[in-house]
Amino acid sequence: MDATTDASTPGTPATAPGAARAALLVLADGRFPAGGHAHSGGAEAAVKAGRVRDAADLAAFCRGRLHTTGLTSAALAAAAAAGVDPLALDEAADARTPSPALRATARKLGRQLMRAARATWPCDALDTLAAARPRGAHQPVVLGVTARAAGLGPEDAAHCVVYESVSGPATAVVRLLGLDPFEATAVLARLAPELDQVARRAADAAHRALTEGAGALPAASAPLLDITAQAHAAWPVRLFAS
Repeated sequence: MDATTDASTPGTPATAPGAARAALLVLADGRFPAGGHAHSGGAEAAVKAGRVRDAADLAAFCRGRLHTTGLTSAALAAAAAAGVDPLALDEAADARTPSPALRATARKLGRQLMRAARATWPCDALDTLAAARPRGAHQPVVLGVTARAAGLGPEDAAHCVVYESVSGPATAVVRLLGLDPFEATAVLARLAPELDQVARRAADAAHRALTEGAGALPAASAPLLDITAQAHAAWPVRLFAS
């Protein structure tokens, strides 16, 4: 991909629209080496507790995650892609993540994503964030800065996050329950209109944050995910890291 420097944003590559659309596919691809495949998004604990037993349960779990933590994370990513200060967003992400286990996971995933992003779309903005957060910034914030480096917009970044918020659990449940992968894929397809809706809400909030600050971003939470994440982190044996 050929990229030139955008004079309006020093250090940020300017990408042709067609190339940016291809970059969206690369960033959203589960094979992008950012470490997400090792995480279940809370699905492993839900399966063990008996709350996810089949495709219908998976759909309910994904829908709940999408409209809570998915929305919050998507808005953080969209704001970073829009140009809101990523360090302020990282602090906002901390405030929106009450579980220490989930904060640690978000920073680990952010650190892994940063390595892949700097190799793929090198730019000053990523280097600056990596230097300011050597232990890793929250993954949605890194994703938003990466999206901006790749020439993508706020809604593109939000779409990456909302898709990841449901595709991760769906893939995990296929492995945990032996669920038919066709059924899991059908769950994701039926959620597609809601994914679009949440991505638009996140992008709208990101545009408000440009003038109002990070406080304009949603802070939807899922207390049960926070509680089970803490318990899951203490399991002596588990298939997924979170």
